[in-house]
Amino acid sequence: MSMSDRASNAAEDLKGKAKEGAGKATGDEQLEAEGKMDQLKAGAKDKVEDAKDAVAAKFNEATDKD
Repeated sequence: MSMSDRASNAAEDLKGKAKEGAGKATGDEQLEAEGKMDQLKAGAKDKVEDAKDAVAAKFNEATDKD
């Protein structure tokens, strides 16, 4: 996984946490929900990238490539 993907996912997670916090502070349930959704999307993207890394590692191991 590229570092830019990881940074992008971290930024999306941080944005989600900020939205969720702002929503809680202001009583805006929609903003709070949007923040939680942003965090879930970032987490899902990280899991997909982790799976891609694992597949690539197994492929490299099987073909003796680094």
